[in-house]
Amino acid sequence: MQKKQTQADWKEKWYNIIFKSNTPVAKGFDIILLVLIVLSVVIVMLDSVEALRSRLGHMFFLAEWFFTIVFTFEYIIRIIVSRKRVVYIRSFYGIIDLLSILPTYISLFIVGSHFLIIIRILRMLRIFRILKLSRYLKASQVLLISLRQSKYKIIVFLEVVLTTVVIMGSLMYLIEGPENGFTSIPESIYWAVVTLTTVGFGDITPHTVMGKFFASMIMILGYSIKAVPTGIISAEMIKASSKNQRIIKCRNCHKSTHDEDAKFCKGCGGKLDN
Repeated sequence: MQKKQTQADWKEKWYNIIFKSNTPVAKGFDIILLVLIVLSVVIVMLDSVEALRSRLGHMFFLAEWFFTIVFTFEYIIRIIVSRKRVVYIRSFYGIIDLLSILPTYISLFIVGSHFLIIIRILRMLRIFRILKLSRYLKASQVLLISLRQSKYKIIVFLEVVLTTVVIMGSLMYLIEGPENGFTSIPESIYWAVVTLTTVGFGDITPHTVMGKFFASMIMILGYSIKAVPTGIISAEMIKASSKNQRIIKCRNCHKSTHDEDAKFCKGCGGKLDN
């Protein structure tokens, strides 16, 4: 009975360290993990430079295995101490944790010079480690909430944009025709997307006066459309941020907005009345 209690205490202790950040030890763990993630991503980037890889390839190889082993232990410990193991494994971060270590192990079983390209592509999946950074940034939670709250507005916006490019592409096909490069309606829709987003590859261009005028209208419309999703998400971010603030006035400096879990004033450091 005592052994089971000790094991439960151990798991609870490590759960608080790994999955939470409300203690000095947990914050220290997060900081160390953040440093390792950043270093591992830097190694991946440097390893893609041919001049550096030819001189420091062996060091990059050893560093990669070091990071892989560390993140493997982290992943295993997360599974062991997790209260809901299956939920964690299937979660977004659980999948990212797995993807960040798999490519190095897969490379052990794929040998031969003709597989080098495949190995390099698989190794690039290690860049997913950088996505693990977002779990440790408080601001990322605000962004995720904002995106979730604005998803229906964004979907409606995208429906309008898709309808617009279909209509514009079809009209340009009628105006310009195959003789001017608009060989089909799908090709014309592709041109409309490129033009509306103001990317302007230039592989297809209008030649008639009417086509150029119509293209100019689409470009101007493109600048207006860009502001819509930005405004939607910004409004939701302001709402999400305000929800995380408490309206408690500090008796010393009279600052009134504080974080939801704040116990001391941001301005003067005085204790807040709950």
